[in-house]
Amino acid sequence: MIIEIAKNAGFCFGVDRAVNSVYGLIEEKKTHKIYTLGNLIHNPTISEDLEKKGVGIISEDELERVYDECDDDNPCTVVVRAHGVTKQVYEKLEKFSAGKKGFNYLDCACPYVKKIHKIVKDNADKDTLLLVYGDPDHPEVKGIVSFAEGEYEVFSGVESLEKYVNTNKNAQKKAVVVSQTTQNLTEWKKSQKIIEKVYTNSFIFDTICSVTEKRQTETEKLAQKVDCMVIIGGRNSSNTNKLYDTAKKHQPNTVLIENADELDLCILGNNMKVGISAGASTPGSIIEEVKNKMSENTKNIDTMVANDDFAAMLEESFKTLNTGDIVKGIVLAVNSNEVQVDLGAKVTGIVPYSEVSDNPAVKLEDEFKVGDEIEVMVTRVSDIDGVASLSKKRVDAITNWKNVVESFNEGKVLEGKVTDVIRGGVLVFAEGQKLFVPASHTGLAKDADLSVLKGTDTKVKIIDINEQRRRAVASIRVVAREEKKAAEEAFWSTLEKDKKYEGKVKSITNYGVFVDLGGVDGMIHSTELSWTHFRHPSEVVSIGETLTVYVKDFDLETKRISLGYKTEENNPWNAFVEKYAVGDVATVKVVNMMPFGAFAEVLPGVDGLIHISQIADKKISKPADVLENGQEVEAKITDIDMENRKISLSIRALIEEAKAAEEAMPEDYVPDDAKDDKEEE
Repeated sequence: MIIEIAKNAGFCFGVDRAVNSVYGLIEEKKTHKIYTLGNLIHNPTISEDLEKKGVGIISEDELERVYDECDDDNPCTVVVRAHGVTKQVYEKLEKFSAGKKGFNYLDCACPYVKKIHKIVKDNADKDTLLLVYGDPDHPEVKGIVSFAEGEYEVFSGVESLEKYVNTNKNAQKKAVVVSQTTQNLTEWKKSQKIIEKVYTNSFIFDTICSVTEKRQTETEKLAQKVDCMVIIGGRNSSNTNKLYDTAKKHQPNTVLIENADELDLCILGNNMKVGISAGASTPGSIIEEVKNKMSENTKNIDTMVANDDFAAMLEESFKTLNTGDIVKGIVLAVNSNEVQVDLGAKVTGIVPYSEVSDNPAVKLEDEFKVGDEIEVMVTRVSDIDGVASLSKKRVDAITNWKNVVESFNEGKVLEGKVTDVIRGGVLVFAEGQKLFVPASHTGLAKDADLSVLKGTDTKVKIIDINEQRRRAVASIRVVAREEKKAAEEAFWSTLEKDKKYEGKVKSITNYGVFVDLGGVDGMIHSTELSWTHFRHPSEVVSIGETLTVYVKDFDLETKRISLGYKTEENNPWNAFVEKYAVGDVATVKVVNMMPFGAFAEVLPGVDGLIHISQIADKKISKPADVLENGQEVEAKITDIDMENRKISLSIRALIEEAKAAEEAMPEDYVPDDAKDDKEEE
């Protein structure tokens, strides 16, 4: 007889994890009462053994009773089975565990099942249609649909899907599609094609467990080349029944047994080729018993496994992990404290938060998603605990250091964040490494408070490295200088007369204002600052003020730029010309007095001269005899010199005109207001 055993037969990672966890609880919590919510897995042999060891099986309705019975003196632990539970039960477990110290719960749901819960929770809102390929009565499916906010439908295969689609299309809705982890792969692919045709706005997630896929594929191929197929597993196990159906299609001589006692040796002959496959809930010991029973009762056995010992075969199906190995795995679960990784080994890989990154701001839930591939270093392996401790940051450190060396050799500018202030400088996190920046290279003044940099984003360039210690020294100042130099070169290359710039007032002197144009300074001479009179430039602008200026002239050799601020657009002379003409009378304000006359402001920024001979209708020795600074008077515009922008004003002309008008009046002329006064008398 030739016996061939499917490589992926038996316990999958999720089931193995759940079973080991409960047996570990039994040893650890000897004074605890342990309950499982329903059968931990669909295997009667395991269920019977757990019951013998005192593990109780309760329904979801019995949770409150258990909660009432346990306390500090009688603690208990409720275990969530590998299939998971509903959202409502999870909420109740959380509430109960927070309400009483004596009540605990352990979530042994398969990570692949938890992944589907998250997919549904994140995508199946009230406006979507959730389609689930699976058994509507299966506990895994009940848990999945409980996380949907909107409408959902469970179909068991192509036939039930077509029936639903023909009567309830809802094609306008966004369809979120998932599968129970243990479903038939061929049927799932056919179903996807139907869904894609009907629901054009669909999101299909391939959620059949990868081990399930491999097991089904291997079983199908094996059934095609043997004379008899033996499927081992619980009759109430979904994935075991799927294996049986798959094998039966290709080999009619297929039997389903739960253990070695059920094996009918009469159906087996010495010259037969027999294939063995087993469901995810079938332990290796039962597969071994079935194989041994065949061996003991049949002559000429030729078992097609790498080793005659099935346990050894199981060992070979897993990776061998050694401390220091760098391996790749698949993310199974993520929480705030750790990342669980499937390494294809006997042990579960765990990356603790401290071994993820040197970046203190990293959040595991944002960094990793279930199903992601991750490269890690093995730091410790414990077959007893069934755990391999892993480090991602050690792998990253190797890669990151290579990048640091490359950046140093190529003179690259790196972007990072100041994470720490230490003695003599600061640490900048860039390229996955902490780079030391001496205080003298921070760009701050000597003895300045370096804490102002903490938490800020910055650019650095590595200026020295120590290969042996894997330490790098970087500089913020070097980058700032290079950027300033590059900005200056770009500025001077595009500089031209009359070009406008936005700049900030940097400093103010008696003779003008210096403006920062973006790393390059230009000067506005006092004569170019304003059309109005001022004693000091600080009366016109202030330090830090933003100005719109233009280039009047520049010298590339001396790197000097002359700027203009006042323009013809804001020249008050233009406003004067539009408003006044020769002969007009204006109210003016005396602003300055000279021996030869007084200057008066006609408009802000526009002054006219009242010659001493035009101040009064009589001879005066000086303007101050009649006028004073700040006094407002009426004056006539007697001349406008457009070329030299000068205005001549006269008070005397108005006085003489008033006298002439008075002399021209008839002797009997009585003003209207005087007439009114006389009539009143």
